[in-house]
Amino acid sequence: MENINTNRHISGQFNNELENVRNQVMQMGGLVELQFTNALHAMAEGDIELAKSIIAKDEEVNLFESNVDKECSRIIAKRQPTATDLRLILAIMKCVNELERIGDSVAGIARMMVENKEREPIPSLIGLENMGQIVLKMIHDSLDAFTRLDIESAIVVHQQDKKVNRQYKSLVRELMTYMMEDPRSIPFVLSVLNSAHAIERIGDRCQNVCELVVYLVKGIDVRHATKDEMNALLPN
Repeated sequence: MENINTNRHISGQFNNELENVRNQVMQMGGLVELQFTNALHAMAEGDIELAKSIIAKDEEVNLFESNVDKECSRIIAKRQPTATDLRLILAIMKCVNELERIGDSVAGIARMMVENKEREPIPSLIGLENMGQIVLKMIHDSLDAFTRLDIESAIVVHQQDKKVNRQYKSLVRELMTYMMEDPRSIPFVLSVLNSAHAIERIGDRCQNVCELVVYLVKGIDVRHATKDEMNALLPN
């Protein structure tokens, strides 16, 4: 693991400012992870009230992004950071943007539940929950890698997205079959498909966070890197 030392500036205030925004990212990440955990629980239990609370709390996620962006912009204007400090601030701004979009996807899943509360659940929701558990771990592990600047963990999480994509494709095939067998289910199945797509996209967002870890530690853009190119970045 490689770490960037943020406690080395002549200005103690600059250290405090950097640590403050890092802490806000961790808090925002914890909230987003909790939101998604609650969404999976709401789906499993058919808990509409919990789904409504997820929708209401999405504004708090948005506020985190706004506050962190403002603070990062203020630091750039005031401190004019360079090198690793600038990379850190840019990575933080991109990370909170990814977290905000994850929050939007989670709120969308909750809205699907509220809109379809009168409909009977279908068996394919079990597959949706299973895929959700994999993505939940990706959220946790990608945020942990970002916090610790752990490039090895980031690459491991990055490669987990292929498993999510396979499950998503399998679930889509299953839902298509269900619609053909029971055309009356089409409106609800389309909503489930939207939720499945939202979960798959959350996995993509976790990949993006992992790519930010590599950028932050190595200064390399790996957004279009192959698996072999990612593995080559691992320490020997």
